[in-house]
Amino acid sequence: MNPLKICLLAMTTVALPMWAGDAKSLFDGKTLKGWEGDLKVWSVQEGAITAGRIDQRAQRNEFLASTRSYTNFVLRLQFKIEGTEGFVNSGVQIRSERIPNHHEMAGYQADIGEGWYGALYDESRRNTILAKPDPETVKKAVKPGQWNQYEIRATGNRVTLKINGVQTVDYTEKDPKVVPHGKLAVQIHGDGKTRVQFKNLSIEELP
Repeated sequence: MNPLKICLLAMTTVALPMWAGDAKSLFDGKTLKGWEGDLKVWSVQEGAITAGRIDQRAQRNEFLASTRSYTNFVLRLQFKIEGTEGFVNSGVQIRSERIPNHHEMAGYQADIGEGWYGALYDESRRNTILAKPDPETVKKAVKPGQWNQYEIRATGNRVTLKINGVQTVDYTEKDPKVVPHGKLAVQIHGDGKTRVQFKNLSIEELP
């Protein structure tokens, strides 16, 4: 390697931010340590956070939430959703909070489910789709009934979503009243015969 290349490599190494590659696991594959929710709904099965059954309809939305809050980060996880009838749907909450004395959570949701994959929804707050992906892009990216990867990046007022490495939405929040921090959570949606699983959850916090 010539001296110029060595110099450039050294400069690149020095320029890397302190947080680069500093991802932390959020799930040990055995317990729900670091998470809170209804343990009659949520459990660990097959090394994955699991809720629901494909032969039994989920009665209502349920969330398993992180015990701490996060601001700027990259969240990565794998998910699998299976279902036979009803509204087969799930999601991943970010910058969210539990509604007091209620089973719902309010905040951004990276959606999961046929017709909803890769969309950014505002759960129990504005109750609307904030950003919706191109259907053909999602169709090519998602593997129905199999393990898929979500990458969710939240920095400042910007949220981007990727499924299996394919970007689905890039959203910039324009409402200054929206709080840019909060809990993480995984969801099983009510009114569907659904089984949803999550594994390999990790977070890389950003400044």
